[in-house]
Amino acid sequence: MKNPKLFGTDGVRGKAGTFITPMLAMRLAMAAGIYFKKTAKTNKILMGKDTRKSGYMIENAIVSGLTSVGYDVIEIGPMPTPAIAFLTENMRCDAGIMISASHNEYSDNGIKFFDAHGDKFSQETEKAIEAIYYNDEQINNSMVIDKEIGSAKRIDDVIGRYIVQLKNSFPKSKTLQGRRIVLDTANGAAYKVGPTVLSELGAEVITIHHNPNGYNINDDCGAMHTKDLQKKVVELRADIGFALDGDADRLVVVDEKGEIVDGDQLLGALAVHMSQFGCLKGQGMVATVMSNLGLEEYLKSHKLELIRSGVGDKLVLEEMYKNKMNFGGEQSGHIIMHDFAKTGDGLASALQTLALLCDKQKLPSEVLRPFELYPQKLVNLQVASKPPLNEIKGLDELTASVEKLGLRQLIRYSGTENKLRLLLEGKDEKLVDEQMEVLKAFFQKSLNG
Repeated sequence: MKNPKLFGTDGVRGKAGTFITPMLAMRLAMAAGIYFKKTAKTNKILMGKDTRKSGYMIENAIVSGLTSVGYDVIEIGPMPTPAIAFLTENMRCDAGIMISASHNEYSDNGIKFFDAHGDKFSQETEKAIEAIYYNDEQINNSMVIDKEIGSAKRIDDVIGRYIVQLKNSFPKSKTLQGRRIVLDTANGAAYKVGPTVLSELGAEVITIHHNPNGYNINDDCGAMHTKDLQKKVVELRADIGFALDGDADRLVVVDEKGEIVDGDQLLGALAVHMSQFGCLKGQGMVATVMSNLGLEEYLKSHKLELIRSGVGDKLVLEEMYKNKMNFGGEQSGHIIMHDFAKTGDGLASALQTLALLCDKQKLPSEVLRPFELYPQKLVNLQVASKPPLNEIKGLDELTASVEKLGLRQLIRYSGTENKLRLLLEGKDEKLVDEQMEVLKAFFQKSLNG
């Protein structure tokens, strides 16, 4: 019988206490420790977490697992995911671990890993660690005794290193003096560092949802629920609003009118701004297959290329490395500015958005929507079976006819549910709607007939 897959698109994630149990966390930590022992240089692993109560349970289990195979653990408490990526490399650790389920509700939790350079694990590394996880003999034979057992210590002052890193990413010639900013930290990992950075750069900061209690992370707030932020920006006549998610690797921007800036439009504005200042490497950027065709056309009009990756900021980063690019992201708000961060960093992205506004000397509503989005329709279709798409008779001909009409299509199965995801976009909204009905009818017959 095949062992179940542990790693998803972003680490190991699930309901705390049922899937993410102390036993799983300890054994996974042992497997990761065994894997990294082969190339260990400092014998130290850094560990942070977000503000979920279940983080205590998982944190202690991971410490047990790592110390049992001889690793020393540095615990730094609640910190953003991008801070773990930065500090792992900065503090010369062999690896970094973040305990977080990102934008999920408090009852979920997860475990993310970073290598010594602050990069997320490759799929090959994940497979190697999974193989160790399921190897009872290797796990049992790797436990150490006597003086070889590892130690753990908590350090509370490393937040300053990350704050300095963020402040250094903002141009020294500019200031946020006179700007009023509303920041929603989602009762998550950036509840301390977020307002500190913005206020130290001169801004007047009004912070909302910044009192975590272990259960209120992402609870009707943050990047997934922006209504409070939108209301507060208008109410206080703020210049701009920023919403982070629970582990602060995602950013949603609200303009001075209280309206959300689409993620693709923000990516386009930042990419062209970087290009104009000679900071964009590789003559383009990376976005996922989900990004709007309008972004691709806008970049093309500025002689910039859009490289598309699979969904997930890890896959975006892989394409960035492959194409020697320093900028990429997802429309959902994961923005990777590789000159400043190794992974999506909501605060670094917010600072670069502010730098753009300082240069343009215009309102967010005037510069953060530099192009019109193409009409886009996304449908999730319940299916009875999931045969390989390339084996469905007539599909190639159908997609060719759709593309001949000038539409972009993306058809893929859900990785976790019996659902088929259909995406269509193009300039003509009526045509998009019509062709979506054609696609739906085809798959209803092919997969549910």
